[in-house]
Amino acid sequence: MSSNKIFEIDNTKKIIILFAFIFFFVILLLTSIFRTVNDKKHSISLKAEKKELPVRGDIISEDNFKISTSKKLYRAEIDTRHISPEKKELFLNLFSIYSGIDYKTLKDKLTEGEKTPGNLVLSYSINSRSAKNLKELDFKLSQLGVFTARMVNGSKLVKRLTISESGEKRGFAYGNTLTPVIGYISKFETDNGKTKVNGVKGLEKYYNTYLNNVKDGILKGQRDVINYVSFDKNSEMTQRVDGATLNLNIPLKLQKNNETTLDNHKKKLNADEIIVAIMESKTGKILTMASSNRFNPESIRQEDIPNLNVNAVEYQFEPGSVVKPLSISLAMDKGLIKKNESFPAYNSGGGKGAYPIGRFTIKDDHKFTKSYLSLDDIVIFSSNIGTLQIAQRLTGPEFFEGMKKFGFGRKTGIDLPYEKKGLMPKIWQFSANDKDKRDNIFKATVSYGQGMTSTFIQLIKSYSVFNNDGVMVTPRIVDHITYDGQKYKPFDDKPEKIISKETALEMKRMLVKTVDEGTGRSARIPGLEIGGKTGTAQIARGGKYLKKYISSFVGFVNDDKGNSYTIGVTVFNPNSTGVNWYYYYASQSAVPVFKEIVQNLVKLNYLIPKEGIIQ
Repeated sequence: MSSNKIFEIDNTKKIIILFAFIFFFVILLLTSIFRTVNDKKHSISLKAEKKELPVRGDIISEDNFKISTSKKLYRAEIDTRHISPEKKELFLNLFSIYSGIDYKTLKDKLTEGEKTPGNLVLSYSINSRSAKNLKELDFKLSQLGVFTARMVNGSKLVKRLTISESGEKRGFAYGNTLTPVIGYISKFETDNGKTKVNGVKGLEKYYNTYLNNVKDGILKGQRDVINYVSFDKNSEMTQRVDGATLNLNIPLKLQKNNETTLDNHKKKLNADEIIVAIMESKTGKILTMASSNRFNPESIRQEDIPNLNVNAVEYQFEPGSVVKPLSISLAMDKGLIKKNESFPAYNSGGGKGAYPIGRFTIKDDHKFTKSYLSLDDIVIFSSNIGTLQIAQRLTGPEFFEGMKKFGFGRKTGIDLPYEKKGLMPKIWQFSANDKDKRDNIFKATVSYGQGMTSTFIQLIKSYSVFNNDGVMVTPRIVDHITYDGQKYKPFDDKPEKIISKETALEMKRMLVKTVDEGTGRSARIPGLEIGGKTGTAQIARGGKYLKKYISSFVGFVNDDKGNSYTIGVTVFNPNSTGVNWYYYYASQSAVPVFKEIVQNLVKLNYLIPKEGIIQ
């Protein structure tokens, strides 16, 4: 074969080999490009999920004012390494304007943060409006060249202003109104670093589980090139569900009027505290539960600590004579009092009576000119001696169980935490001397409200019996709960029949007469049916009675339109010395407060006096 032929064959082989190499590299290049494109496409189309933070439920008054509400908080953060040094002042000035945060505070924080360059949280407590403004500011700052790029893992990266949910803040729009009943909260941090709150006292505590029953909002979709979740027809969205809303029976306007009344009388009486409650006699709905001692839940001070408890349900005290109608009713209901029966006054024909029981002598405060007392006399003029004689007709178990039925020694069931039960002697103590049919000192003292303790709310609940045909209702502050658009009743109360309708009506008649003629005379308001009973008791401490008093008036008011309320007032330690020493009597302290509370009900049209009556 010629040399030319061999040369041609060698050239052909070289060309084939060259093309083979070129083809191989083209395939490699195309494969690499395909993989890169595929990887980028895959990374862009990754599924993403974003959560929206829900907040604690609201507490709303009967007249639709938000007493307690939660608002979202947002965190604002930057990376100090991405702020252009030349534009730092521009950033600080604009951020201060848009966020409302003081310029110097921001500058100091940024200067401190630059000592250790990296992520810096400028605020954890940005409100919703400012957060929206700051998101708009982020775009403007980017256009103004405030943020600069850095090389990260071989790529240029720009980190801008980041606004994200940081938690919630509890707000109390009306300051100290409805405290301490509304309660207060404490903050805590969740596992994912969000700020949430829990109730510590009051309604915030009692309904904490309902108020914090929340569900995150969730958006699932494709993640775009700048790492945001894009929303399209294939996205999945679950609406956030905030905590349950408490809808109260208490109207804000009535509550505030009554709190003003208590504030004024506290000054006049120089009392430690005054509390009042208004309850619908037939439903148990609480329209007012007020104290003269209140606090701002958003700013609790050292001096506020004694006022944090709801003394209406947490403080136990000897109630005094307000118990007399209850113990007398027990004997009446068992037919142990004859019609038109009279009871000896033990006053030797006149003056104050004195009744001996063993080594004790029970005395009356009221002077009687006659030697025998009718049942009306005993109730209207508050005779200890007459009351204890009636109580002795009940056996120990009858008296014990009767007082239990009226609610003493057990919780009322009101929707507030830390409710106390009060204290009563044991059944065996009431039963001593039953076999011999001799007087029992425990029955005697408890019959007129000493030697036992009760809470204020127990008295309110028990007195509903006289204004509700012998039926006792459970006091309730919350009317219903609203959750995820649905209404719920968080309780199923069943009224209790305590005494017969006949007994209730007879005692009601005597309590009305007490206001017309007896110790409650200054509570009278023309055109309204008002009844009630005063009680003045000494404060006991360390087994001894102090020269300090608790004065109460518990009763009811009705108009001829069907409005019917049970109302109680208790004054803790009113003035008992000096020129106004007589303020410690319930007739001089609790009764005038009661009257003004009723006048507030009239003023706001919760009561309509009979027409033609001039007040």
